Amino acid sequence: MPQTVVKIENLVKRYKELIALDHFGLEIMQGEIFGLLGPNGSGKTTTINCLLSLLEFDKGEISIFGEKMTPTNYALKRRIGIISQNVAVYDELTVYENIDYFCGLYVEDKETRKKYVEDAIKFVGLEDFTKFRPKKLSGGLLRRLNIACGIAHKPELIILDEPTVAVDPQSRNKILEGIVDLNKAGATIIYTSHYMEEVEQICTRILIMDKGKKIALGTKDELKKMIKNTETVFIETDDPGDDVIKEMQGLPHVYEVAYVGGKLKVACSGGKHNMIRILDVMQKRDLSFGRVYSELPTLNDVFLEITGKQLRDE
Repeated sequence: MPQTVVKIENLVKRYKELIALDHFGLEIMQGEIFGLLGPNGSGKTTTINCLLSLLEFDKGEISIFGEKMTPTNYALKRRIGIISQNVAVYDELTVYENIDYFCGLYVEDKETRKKYVEDAIKFVGLEDFTKFRPKKLSGGLLRRLNIACGIAHKPELIILDEPTVAVDPQSRNKILEGIVDLNKAGATIIYTSHYMEEVEQICTRILIMDKGKKIALGTKDELKKMIKNTETVFIETDDPGDDVIKEMQGLPHVYEVAYVGGKLKVACSGGKHNMIRILDVMQKRDLSFGRVYSELPTLNDVFLEITGKQLRDE
């Protein structure tokens, strides 16, 4: 039976009249890569800061590995690694010295620390850059250094806050592969990102929060079942006219039909043979068409439907 690694119950955090966390709760099990999603201002960062005991909160309980989290529970904090969105390394230290310094905050024995630092360097692929200072590194290498500094002490719980911001696709893939490898090695991971495809790719369960509350929780497939859209069929064709659009709107499971940019877009909710019925209408009307394809909903579709499409302030 997997152990509960993180348990947050009835958490309330106020900033004067603003309620940042509104009786918020979550439970993360050992071995998960747990995605924590939400629009700007939803409460993600506040949740993480309360979890790490960097912020006082007004009400609620937080326990990690079955222990109450407090500002002075250093033994518990040694079991946690945090990789923040903002790269936090020392410019005057080399790559090796940076990793050694951060590892040394948790590991006193020199021989053990030396091995851990070498393991971290190898893990993020910085063997050829150990004598470089951070200003000489590309954005992707700098992110990998940031990760190495956060995981060198071999934490059991790792919190990654937007770790792939502003990096090239190759570095992003390297980072994502590394996160999966950390998880396979036994670490439980909390992962926040605005890149929905990353969360969909690596996370075992996902929580969407907004306005300090839990909005939806589940696997990516469970979340996709919560929204209206289950399939969208696209047909490249000339404008079919209002009569065809009206007929398609009357088909079973079709709830929206539109002609945009040379494509007929038919949104469906449920059903197994939507494309066949749609093409039957096209053939019956003797309409010519080009490419036909179907798209299933993505996590991004789920996120936008659940949290809304309006822009949020940073």
